Amino acid sequence: MESRVEQAIERHKRGFNCAQAVACTYCDLAGVSEDVMFRMMEGFGAGMGAMECTCGAVSGAVAVAGMKNSNGRDLANSKGKTYQLSRKITNEFREKNGSTVCKDLKGVETKQVLRSCDGCIADAAELVEKILFTQE
Repeated sequence: MESRVEQAIERHKRGFNCAQAVACTYCDLAGVSEDVMFRMMEGFGAGMGAMECTCGAVSGAVAVAGMKNSNGRDLANSKGKTYQLSRKITNEFREKNGSTVCKDLKGVETKQVLRSCDGCIADAAELVEKILFTQE
């Protein structure tokens, strides 16, 4: 698969929030329309709760994991595998950036920025490609 990292960053530059930028870039591979993914991810931008929670780029990557892996029936095998994929995404993102929390990444309280939004989007997109789509 050819990398789509730059496409994700370009979406962000066009006004998509971080979650939408990541999730919409891979929605075709996850079997969902861009319109549905865009609407679904709208509330996950800015770290949910105005930067208080999980980085939107990470949320977008986890959404792609669920859409790609879930069998739609909430069976243990599907859910467990999706949780494993999600954990791998969040752990690797945290290892690279020091946090998965938007306000920490942006240095809201510390005034020390750990990662820019475009950097978070690039990292999350790279993890989507590495963890979800390299085995295909």
